[in-house]
Amino acid sequence: MESGNLNPPFWLKPAGVQTALASAGMRAWGKNSMVDAARETILTSADGVRLSGSMSRQPRPHRKGLAILLHGWEGSSNSTYIRTTGRFLFSRGVDVFRLNLRDHGPSHHLNTGIFYAVLLDEVFDAVRQISEAEHARPVLLAGFSLGGNFVLRIAQRCAMQPICNLKQIISISPVLNPDKATDRIDNSRFILKYFLKKWRRSLAVKQRLFPEQYDFSAIMNVDNIREMTEQLLARYSDYDSATSYFKGYTLINNDLQGITVPTTIITAEDDPIIPVEDFYDLHTSPATRLIVQPCGGHNGFLEGWRLNGWYEKVMVEAFEKA
Repeated sequence: MESGNLNPPFWLKPAGVQTALASAGMRAWGKNSMVDAARETILTSADGVRLSGSMSRQPRPHRKGLAILLHGWEGSSNSTYIRTTGRFLFSRGVDVFRLNLRDHGPSHHLNTGIFYAVLLDEVFDAVRQISEAEHARPVLLAGFSLGGNFVLRIAQRCAMQPICNLKQIISISPVLNPDKATDRIDNSRFILKYFLKKWRRSLAVKQRLFPEQYDFSAIMNVDNIREMTEQLLARYSDYDSATSYFKGYTLINNDLQGITVPTTIITAEDDPIIPVEDFYDLHTSPATRLIVQPCGGHNGFLEGWRLNGWYEKVMVEAFEKA
């Protein structure tokens, strides 16, 4: 299966349409054998952090491999783009593990501490555990948006701490500079409304579960992501500002130059959240391939009336190379 270039019909080309439809529930309608086969799993890191996920195995043993899918900020293992991507891969004989970041999906109760994007160790350890259990079958790791940032940092760490069986990494619409991305979200009325609603809901769940630890009432009415971040960090972290926090997971200049695991980065020139210029300033390794599409929005890359993700074919090609 050749991925070719993304060339959606004219009505599907606008960045806003691509971005909105990426998470639209209607794309996940219909039978999904991956979901039917899912078994809930809790992974415990070396530091005692627990992360949840769903493993979907094929009905009979095979050697095609496993795909680990990682959602974006305030998404989950049940996000539309995760479910549809998993359905596509599962229908082609691939096992699928959908991993939740801390405090995403129905996982707020698993840890007292709150989610920060700098917390790479627990995600790296979860991916390591999943991958090492595959008994020499190839593993592909794919992440979207903030999840795309996480998988690039995992690729970066693998140069020093290799993960057994991890053969391919794919990063879709990754956040490279969260400081810039935050400003873009705050300056887009519809995108800002979407993230504020989801983040407030998540914080409310955490506060209800751990009322002795958290009181987020003072920030619930803040009307932008940057100021919410500033206030949250001031009260519940050692960071002195959002800018210093963002630096902890920024990927710029030579940060990805040491990657040795074959890695594909996919972004769009019209992404409303991630500036395409960030990618042209990257100095990547020979193991890294950068694909910049003229359209696709954020997490979109939908290519036809069925609203399938073009990047799904890239993933199948990656399995063929593994």
